[in-house]
Amino acid sequence: MTTGLSVPKTWEDVTPEWMTAALDREIPGAVVDTVTVAMRDDGTNRRARLALTYSAGRGPETVFVKAVDPDHKALIKMTSGLLHEPRLFTSDVALPLEHPLVYAAPIDEADEDFLLVMEDLTARDADPRDATRPLSVEQAANGVRGLARLHGEFWGHRVARPGLEWLEPFVAWDGMQWAPLPAALERLGDDAPPSVQALGIEHLVEGIWKPFIATLTAPGAPQTLLHGDPHIGNTYLLPDGDVGFLDWQVARHGHFALDLGYFLQGALTTEDRRAAERDLLGEYRDALGLPPEELPSAEEIWLRYRASVAHGLMTWLATASAGELWQRPDIALALAQRYSAAYEDLQTAQALEVLSP
Repeated sequence: MTTGLSVPKTWEDVTPEWMTAALDREIPGAVVDTVTVAMRDDGTNRRARLALTYSAGRGPETVFVKAVDPDHKALIKMTSGLLHEPRLFTSDVALPLEHPLVYAAPIDEADEDFLLVMEDLTARDADPRDATRPLSVEQAANGVRGLARLHGEFWGHRVARPGLEWLEPFVAWDGMQWAPLPAALERLGDDAPPSVQALGIEHLVEGIWKPFIATLTAPGAPQTLLHGDPHIGNTYLLPDGDVGFLDWQVARHGHFALDLGYFLQGALTTEDRRAAERDLLGEYRDALGLPPEELPSAEEIWLRYRASVAHGLMTWLATASAGELWQRPDIALALAQRYSAAYEDLQTAQALEVLSP
Protein backbone atom coordinates (compact mmCIF):
# COMPACT_ATOMS: atom_id res chain seq x y z
CA MET A 1 0.00 0.00 0.00
CA THR A 2 1.22 3.50 -0.84
CA THR A 3 2.86 5.23 2.15
CA GLY A 4 4.12 8.75 2.75
CA LEU A 5 1.01 10.44 1.38
CA SER A 6 -0.52 13.35 3.22
CA VAL A 7 -4.22 13.30 4.09
CA PRO A 8 -6.13 15.96 2.10
CA LYS A 9 -8.62 17.86 4.24
CA THR A 10 -11.10 18.63 1.44
CA TRP A 11 -11.91 17.00 -1.88
CA GLU A 12 -10.44 20.07 -3.59
CA ASP A 13 -7.09 19.22 -1.95
CA VAL A 14 -6.98 15.95 -3.90
CA THR A 15 -4.74 17.23 -6.67
CA PRO A 16 -3.69 15.35 -9.81
CA GLU A 17 -0.20 14.96 -8.34
CA TRP A 18 -1.61 13.49 -5.11
CA MET A 19 -3.88 11.09 -6.99
CA THR A 20 -1.01 9.99 -9.25
CA ALA A 21 0.95 9.00 -6.14
CA ALA A 22 -2.11 7.28 -4.64
CA LEU A 23 -2.59 5.09 -7.73
CA ASP A 24 1.08 4.38 -8.30
CA ARG A 25 1.34 1.01 -6.57
CA GLU A 26 -1.56 -0.57 -8.43
CA ILE A 27 -1.19 1.40 -11.67
CA PRO A 28 2.45 2.43 -12.13
CA GLY A 29 3.03 4.84 -14.98
CA ALA A 30 -0.42 6.39 -14.90
CA VAL A 31 -0.20 10.18 -14.58
CA VAL A 32 -3.42 11.89 -13.51
CA ASP A 33 -4.18 15.11 -15.39
CA THR A 34 -7.45 16.26 -13.78
CA VAL A 35 -9.53 15.35 -10.72
CA THR A 36 -13.20 16.37 -10.62
CA VAL A 37 -15.81 15.75 -7.93
CA ALA A 38 -18.56 13.83 -9.72
CA MET A 39 -20.65 13.00 -6.66
CA ARG A 40 -20.50 13.56 -2.93
CA ASP A 41 -22.45 11.95 -0.12
CA ASP A 42 -21.53 13.25 3.32
CA GLY A 43 -23.04 11.37 6.25
CA THR A 44 -21.36 9.66 9.17
CA ASN A 45 -18.32 9.62 6.88
CA ARG A 46 -17.56 11.91 3.95
CA ARG A 47 -17.76 10.09 0.62
CA ALA A 48 -17.28 11.15 -2.97
CA ARG A 49 -16.82 9.79 -6.47
CA LEU A 50 -13.95 11.50 -8.27
CA ALA A 51 -13.62 11.55 -12.06
CA LEU A 52 -10.08 11.28 -13.40
CA THR A 53 -8.35 12.00 -16.70
CA TYR A 54 -4.76 11.10 -17.55
CA SER A 55 -1.86 12.74 -19.36
CA ALA A 56 0.05 9.47 -19.50
CA GLY A 57 -0.81 5.83 -19.03
CA ARG A 58 -4.27 4.49 -18.26
CA GLY A 59 -6.24 4.16 -15.06
CA PRO A 60 -9.79 4.11 -13.74
CA GLU A 61 -12.14 6.79 -15.03
CA THR A 62 -13.53 7.20 -11.51
CA VAL A 63 -12.49 6.31 -7.97
CA PHE A 64 -14.44 6.31 -4.73
CA VAL A 65 -13.00 8.14 -1.72
CA LYS A 66 -13.94 8.05 1.95
CA ALA A 67 -12.81 10.25 4.82
CA VAL A 68 -13.67 11.20 8.39
CA ASP A 69 -16.53 13.62 8.97
CA PRO A 70 -15.34 15.83 11.86
CA ASP A 71 -18.88 16.18 13.20
CA HIS A 72 -19.15 12.41 13.67
CA LYS A 73 -15.60 11.65 14.78
CA ALA A 74 -16.50 11.04 18.43
CA LEU A 75 -19.38 8.69 17.52
CA ILE A 76 -17.21 6.69 15.10
CA LYS A 77 -14.43 6.37 17.67
CA MET A 78 -16.89 5.06 20.24
CA THR A 79 -18.79 2.54 18.10
CA SER A 80 -16.66 1.66 15.11
CA GLY A 81 -12.96 2.38 15.32
CA LEU A 82 -11.86 5.53 13.59
CA LEU A 83 -8.73 4.26 11.86
CA HIS A 84 -9.36 0.51 11.69
CA GLU A 85 -10.33 0.40 8.02
CA PRO A 86 -7.29 2.29 6.69
CA ARG A 87 -5.04 0.29 9.02
CA LEU A 88 -6.45 -2.93 7.61
CA PHE A 89 -5.77 -1.84 4.04
CA THR A 90 -2.26 -0.57 4.78
CA SER A 91 -1.38 -3.86 6.49
CA ASP A 92 -0.77 -5.75 3.23
CA VAL A 93 -2.79 -8.62 4.71
CA ALA A 94 -4.74 -10.31 1.91
CA LEU A 95 -8.44 -10.83 2.58
CA PRO A 96 -9.76 -14.05 0.97
CA LEU A 97 -13.22 -12.77 0.06
CA GLU A 98 -14.68 -10.24 -2.34
CA HIS A 99 -14.05 -6.62 -1.30
CA PRO A 100 -13.23 -3.35 -3.08
CA LEU A 101 -9.70 -2.80 -4.31
CA VAL A 102 -8.07 -0.09 -2.18
CA TYR A 103 -5.43 1.98 -3.98
CA ALA A 104 -4.24 4.01 -0.99
CA ALA A 105 -5.22 4.64 2.62
CA PRO A 106 -3.00 7.32 4.16
CA ILE A 107 -3.48 8.02 7.86
CA ASP A 108 -2.80 11.16 9.90
CA GLU A 109 -2.40 9.66 13.37
CA ALA A 110 -1.95 13.01 15.12
CA ASP A 111 -5.14 14.47 13.66
CA GLU A 112 -7.04 11.16 13.74
CA ASP A 113 -7.78 11.49 10.05
CA PHE A 114 -7.52 9.31 6.94
CA LEU A 115 -8.49 9.14 3.29
CA LEU A 116 -9.38 5.87 1.61
CA VAL A 117 -9.05 5.72 -2.19
CA MET A 118 -10.73 2.66 -3.64
CA GLU A 119 -12.16 1.35 -6.85
CA ASP A 120 -15.53 2.64 -8.01
CA LEU A 121 -17.52 -0.58 -7.94
CA THR A 122 -19.93 0.65 -10.59
CA ALA A 123 -17.17 -0.10 -13.11
CA ARG A 124 -17.73 -3.79 -12.31
CA ASP A 125 -21.52 -3.45 -12.43
CA ALA A 126 -21.69 -4.09 -8.69
CA ASP A 127 -25.13 -3.77 -7.14
CA PRO A 128 -25.03 -2.30 -3.59
CA ARG A 129 -27.75 -3.94 -1.51
CA ASP A 130 -29.80 -2.87 1.46
CA ALA A 131 -32.57 -4.31 3.59
CA THR A 132 -35.27 -3.33 1.09
CA ARG A 133 -33.60 -5.60 -1.48
CA PRO A 134 -32.65 -8.78 0.39
CA LEU A 135 -30.43 -11.48 -1.04
CA SER A 136 -31.64 -14.78 -2.39
CA VAL A 137 -30.64 -17.94 -0.54
CA GLU A 138 -28.08 -18.75 -3.24
CA GLN A 139 -26.58 -15.26 -3.04
CA ALA A 140 -26.47 -15.42 0.76
CA ALA A 141 -24.65 -18.75 0.48
CA ASN A 142 -21.93 -17.00 -1.52
CA GLY A 143 -21.62 -14.40 1.23
CA VAL A 144 -21.50 -17.07 3.94
CA ARG A 145 -18.74 -18.93 2.10
CA GLY A 146 -16.78 -15.68 1.76
CA LEU A 147 -17.01 -15.01 5.49
CA ALA A 148 -15.97 -18.61 6.18
CA ARG A 149 -12.85 -18.19 4.04
CA LEU A 150 -12.00 -15.01 5.93
CA HIS A 151 -12.54 -16.59 9.33
CA GLY A 152 -10.70 -19.80 8.46
CA GLU A 153 -7.69 -17.89 7.15
CA PHE A 154 -7.31 -16.00 10.45
CA TRP A 155 -8.60 -18.68 12.86
CA GLY A 156 -7.00 -18.99 16.28
CA HIS A 157 -3.29 -18.23 16.34
CA ARG A 158 -3.42 -17.22 12.66
CA VAL A 159 -4.95 -13.84 13.53
CA ALA A 160 -1.76 -12.83 15.35
CA ARG A 161 0.33 -11.97 12.32
CA PRO A 162 2.47 -9.04 11.23
CA GLY A 163 0.34 -6.13 10.08
CA LEU A 164 -2.55 -6.83 12.47
CA GLU A 165 -0.91 -5.83 15.75
CA TRP A 166 -3.40 -2.95 16.06
CA LEU A 167 -6.43 -5.24 15.92
CA GLU A 168 -8.64 -4.80 18.98
CA PRO A 169 -11.08 -7.25 20.58
CA PHE A 170 -14.78 -6.81 19.85
CA VAL A 171 -16.19 -5.41 23.08
CA ALA A 172 -19.41 -3.62 24.01
CA TRP A 173 -19.44 0.16 23.85
CA ASP A 174 -21.30 2.65 25.98
CA GLY A 175 -24.33 4.67 24.90
CA MET A 176 -26.78 1.99 23.76
CA GLN A 177 -28.75 2.43 26.99
CA TRP A 178 -29.87 5.86 25.79
CA ALA A 179 -31.74 4.51 22.76
CA PRO A 180 -35.46 5.41 23.02
CA LEU A 181 -36.57 1.79 22.66
CA PRO A 182 -40.35 2.42 22.98
CA ALA A 183 -40.22 4.47 19.77
CA ALA A 184 -38.77 1.52 17.87
CA LEU A 185 -41.25 -0.95 19.34
CA GLU A 186 -44.11 1.36 18.43
CA ARG A 187 -42.89 1.48 14.83
CA LEU A 188 -42.62 -2.30 14.74
CA GLY A 189 -46.11 -2.79 16.14
CA ASP A 190 -47.45 -6.30 15.57
CA ASP A 191 -44.34 -7.18 13.54
CA ALA A 192 -42.44 -7.62 16.81
CA PRO A 193 -43.15 -10.89 18.65
CA PRO A 194 -44.24 -10.71 22.30
CA SER A 195 -40.75 -11.64 23.53
CA VAL A 196 -39.37 -8.49 21.87
CA GLN A 197 -42.28 -6.24 22.82
CA ALA A 198 -41.65 -7.18 26.46
CA LEU A 199 -38.04 -5.98 26.40
CA GLY A 200 -37.00 -2.86 28.25
CA ILE A 201 -33.87 -0.98 27.27
CA GLU A 202 -31.97 -1.95 30.43
CA HIS A 203 -32.59 -5.66 29.94
CA LEU A 204 -31.90 -5.46 26.21
CA VAL A 205 -28.52 -3.83 26.85
CA GLU A 206 -27.41 -5.46 30.10
CA GLY A 207 -29.20 -8.79 29.87
CA ILE A 208 -29.08 -9.58 26.14
CA TRP A 209 -26.57 -7.53 24.15
CA LYS A 210 -23.65 -7.17 26.56
CA PRO A 211 -23.70 -10.84 27.63
CA PHE A 212 -23.49 -11.88 23.98
CA ILE A 213 -20.69 -9.44 23.21
CA ALA A 214 -18.80 -10.83 26.23
CA THR A 215 -18.91 -14.33 24.69
CA LEU A 216 -16.97 -13.11 21.65
CA THR A 217 -13.70 -12.89 23.55
CA ALA A 218 -14.40 -15.21 26.49
CA PRO A 219 -11.78 -17.84 27.37
CA GLY A 220 -11.99 -20.73 24.94
CA ALA A 221 -13.75 -18.75 22.21
CA PRO A 222 -11.71 -19.14 19.00
CA GLN A 223 -10.60 -15.74 17.76
CA THR A 224 -10.55 -14.66 14.15
CA LEU A 225 -10.53 -11.52 12.04
CA LEU A 226 -14.06 -10.11 11.99
CA HIS A 227 -15.50 -7.74 9.44
CA GLY A 228 -17.48 -6.55 12.44
CA ASP A 229 -20.38 -4.90 10.59
CA PRO A 230 -21.47 -7.20 7.73
CA HIS A 231 -25.14 -6.27 7.60
CA ILE A 232 -26.68 -6.27 4.15
CA GLY A 233 -26.19 -2.51 3.73
CA ASN A 234 -22.44 -3.14 3.72
CA THR A 235 -22.61 -5.66 0.89
CA TYR A 236 -22.76 -5.61 -2.89
CA LEU A 237 -23.70 -8.18 -5.49
CA LEU A 238 -21.62 -8.85 -8.59
CA PRO A 239 -23.07 -10.03 -11.91
CA ASP A 240 -21.75 -13.56 -11.29
CA GLY A 241 -23.67 -13.76 -7.99
CA ASP A 242 -20.69 -13.27 -5.69
CA VAL A 243 -21.26 -11.09 -2.62
CA GLY A 244 -18.70 -8.47 -1.59
CA PHE A 245 -18.24 -6.71 1.72
CA LEU A 246 -17.77 -2.95 2.16
CA ASP A 247 -16.97 -0.64 5.09
CA TRP A 248 -14.43 -2.43 7.26
CA GLN A 249 -14.37 0.24 9.99
CA VAL A 250 -15.47 -2.21 12.67
CA ALA A 251 -12.72 -4.77 11.91
CA ARG A 252 -11.91 -6.54 15.18
CA HIS A 253 -10.91 -9.92 16.49
CA GLY A 254 -13.51 -12.09 18.15
CA HIS A 255 -15.73 -15.13 17.76
CA PHE A 256 -16.97 -15.92 14.25
CA ALA A 257 -20.63 -15.93 15.33
CA LEU A 258 -20.90 -12.15 15.23
CA ASP A 259 -20.21 -11.92 11.49
CA LEU A 260 -22.11 -15.07 10.58
CA GLY A 261 -25.31 -14.27 12.40
CA TYR A 262 -25.37 -10.54 11.76
CA PHE A 263 -24.98 -11.11 8.03
CA LEU A 264 -27.33 -14.02 7.56
CA GLN A 265 -30.22 -12.91 9.78
CA GLY A 266 -30.44 -9.52 8.07
CA ALA A 267 -29.59 -10.43 4.47
CA LEU A 268 -32.52 -12.82 3.93
CA THR A 269 -36.23 -12.39 4.29
CA THR A 270 -37.54 -14.02 7.45
CA GLU A 271 -39.19 -16.75 5.39
CA ASP A 272 -35.99 -17.57 3.50
CA ARG A 273 -33.94 -17.54 6.70
CA ARG A 274 -36.29 -19.97 8.40
CA ALA A 275 -36.20 -22.32 5.43
CA ALA A 276 -32.47 -22.21 4.68
CA GLU A 277 -30.44 -21.19 7.73
CA ARG A 278 -29.51 -24.71 8.84
CA ASP A 279 -28.20 -25.55 5.38
CA LEU A 280 -26.37 -22.23 5.16
CA LEU A 281 -24.62 -22.87 8.48
CA GLY A 282 -23.48 -26.16 6.97
CA GLU A 283 -22.12 -24.25 3.98
CA TYR A 284 -20.21 -22.03 6.39
CA ARG A 285 -18.69 -24.97 8.27
CA ASP A 286 -17.67 -26.72 5.05
CA ALA A 287 -15.98 -23.57 3.72
CA LEU A 288 -13.86 -22.82 6.81
CA GLY A 289 -11.04 -24.99 5.48
CA LEU A 290 -9.81 -25.89 8.98
CA PRO A 291 -8.16 -29.11 10.10
CA PRO A 292 -10.61 -31.48 11.85
CA GLU A 293 -9.24 -30.78 15.32
CA GLU A 294 -10.03 -27.05 14.96
CA LEU A 295 -13.36 -27.30 13.17
CA PRO A 296 -16.30 -26.26 15.36
CA SER A 297 -19.10 -28.79 15.57
CA ALA A 298 -22.43 -28.18 13.85
CA GLU A 299 -24.03 -28.02 17.31
CA GLU A 300 -21.57 -25.34 18.47
CA ILE A 301 -22.19 -23.24 15.36
CA TRP A 302 -25.95 -23.53 15.82
CA LEU A 303 -25.81 -22.48 19.49
CA ARG A 304 -23.56 -19.51 18.78
CA TYR A 305 -25.66 -18.52 15.78
CA ARG A 306 -28.81 -18.50 17.91
CA ALA A 307 -27.13 -16.27 20.49
CA SER A 308 -25.79 -13.88 17.84
CA VAL A 309 -29.23 -12.41 17.17
CA ALA A 310 -28.58 -10.26 20.24
CA HIS A 311 -26.26 -7.95 18.31
CA GLY A 312 -28.49 -7.37 15.31
CA LEU A 313 -31.53 -6.88 17.53
CA MET A 314 -29.81 -4.29 19.72
CA THR A 315 -28.21 -2.47 16.80
CA TRP A 316 -31.31 -2.13 14.66
CA LEU A 317 -33.81 -1.46 17.42
CA ALA A 318 -31.52 1.39 18.48
CA THR A 319 -31.22 2.56 14.87
CA ALA A 320 -34.98 2.35 14.26
CA SER A 321 -35.63 4.30 17.46
CA ALA A 322 -33.60 7.24 16.13
CA GLY A 323 -35.85 8.05 13.18
CA GLU A 324 -33.81 9.42 10.27
CA LEU A 325 -30.75 10.29 12.36
CA TRP A 326 -28.57 7.28 11.38
CA GLN A 327 -30.39 5.39 8.66
CA ARG A 328 -33.36 5.56 6.32
CA PRO A 329 -36.39 4.57 8.42
CA ASP A 330 -37.59 1.91 5.95
CA ILE A 331 -34.19 0.20 6.03
CA ALA A 332 -33.92 0.36 9.83
CA LEU A 333 -37.45 -0.95 10.27
CA ALA A 334 -36.93 -3.87 7.86
CA LEU A 335 -33.82 -4.99 9.71
CA ALA A 336 -35.40 -4.51 13.13
CA GLN A 337 -38.26 -6.75 11.95
CA ARG A 338 -35.90 -9.49 10.76
CA TYR A 339 -33.78 -9.57 13.89
CA SER A 340 -36.91 -9.43 16.07
CA ALA A 341 -38.37 -12.46 14.31
CA ALA A 342 -35.04 -14.28 14.61
CA TYR A 343 -34.89 -13.50 18.35
CA GLU A 344 -38.17 -15.35 18.85
CA ASP A 345 -37.55 -18.14 16.33
CA LEU A 346 -34.07 -18.99 17.58
CA GLN A 347 -34.79 -18.60 21.30
CA THR A 348 -31.83 -16.27 21.71
CA ALA A 349 -32.33 -15.66 25.42
CA GLN A 350 -32.16 -19.39 26.11
CA ALA A 351 -29.02 -19.77 23.98
CA LEU A 352 -27.38 -16.98 25.96
CA GLU A 353 -28.22 -18.75 29.21
CA VAL A 354 -26.30 -21.78 27.96
CA LEU A 355 -23.29 -19.70 26.90
CA SER A 356 -23.15 -17.39 29.90
CA PRO A 357 -25.00 -19.07 32.78
